[in-house]
Amino acid sequence: MINKLIKITENAHKKNKKKVLLVINSLQGGGAERVVLTLGQGFHNLGYEVHVLRFKPRIDYDLNPNLNYHLLNFKRFKLIPKLERRDKVFAFVVDRYISKNIGRTDLILSNLDRADSILSNSKLPNIFYVIHNTVSLLYKFDEADAANELKSKMMDIYSKHPCVCVSKGAEKDFVESFGNITPTIGIHNPIDRDGIKKLADAFVPDYQNYIIHVGSFKEAKRHDVLLRAYARTDQSMPLLLLGKGKLKDEIEQLVVELNLEEKVVFLGFQENPFPYIKHATFKVLTSDWEGFALVIAESLVLGTPVISTDCQSGPSELLPENNLMPVGDIDAITAKLSLAMKNPQQFRAEFNEALLPVTIAQKYLTFATDLEVKSVLNPATI
Repeated sequence: MINKLIKITENAHKKNKKKVLLVINSLQGGGAERVVLTLGQGFHNLGYEVHVLRFKPRIDYDLNPNLNYHLLNFKRFKLIPKLERRDKVFAFVVDRYISKNIGRTDLILSNLDRADSILSNSKLPNIFYVIHNTVSLLYKFDEADAANELKSKMMDIYSKHPCVCVSKGAEKDFVESFGNITPTIGIHNPIDRDGIKKLADAFVPDYQNYIIHVGSFKEAKRHDVLLRAYARTDQSMPLLLLGKGKLKDEIEQLVVELNLEEKVVFLGFQENPFPYIKHATFKVLTSDWEGFALVIAESLVLGTPVISTDCQSGPSELLPENNLMPVGDIDAITAKLSLAMKNPQQFRAEFNEALLPVTIAQKYLTFATDLEVKSVLNPATI
């Protein structure tokens, strides 16, 4: 009888527990995907039941056992010819699945464009978009009429729900790009300090006294700028490139053209990059744009010096001015690389504990609560 009462009490507690749902296309090896898992832990620590819904089966990360995982495979809807129609149909399926298998959610966070497009057609309440990048630079709105058409479609999507941008710079760019189409706020990405430190001690790399760059081989990261600048230094330290991506073949060819085969090491994607970051002499980032620059904050956790381009959002919110370089300026980047190779400790910076997952998760909840209060007091403002 007592065991039965305990079971009933546990079930009632679980039924009444507040829920957060994080939606993303997949859990492949990217920064936004890692953010979803870290933020989910923050909500769990605040006492929420946390669910993660994805649309592709691929997983490149160890899954946090404190979260609940769901897969709704978008692939079977590919036969619907028009993408907008496909998203509307799939949104109906998503809504039905959530209602049946997860239940009422107190907060739904949509991450990246595939999820955003689908959830713009959702009928469920409490949906928020998480904007992970600098949209004007990522989508190049100023380049062609096709970009203007894309911009119009994006404005239609993002006007449907409030937006959380992962840095103040990303929020500023969002508003400048789209106008005040929806409530916005800048909330930094969460950083799992304790988890990162633990993972960083998993092994000791075979390399010593090296420079590390962590990032996908894609246009924004500007590996070409990094290599051209590095080639002008004395190359007294090897350069390790950690990541994968569609531009890898081009970058490998550039290494050959610059005669850097003996100096540049391609490490590929590493599920656990943190030992490489911890043991690096310093970390470098040469991006044209970032949303938050997750790897900078992670490097600061491990006490690794960092130099970075001062791109539109992210780095300047995490690093002092001394650590920053002009975007695309090979001469300036060469000079900063040379300084860091001689005296890396001048580019150390402190980790900000305001980035811890519980603190960041609470900021999301506060934003949602504030909007709810505003909608009650003055519905016209939302």
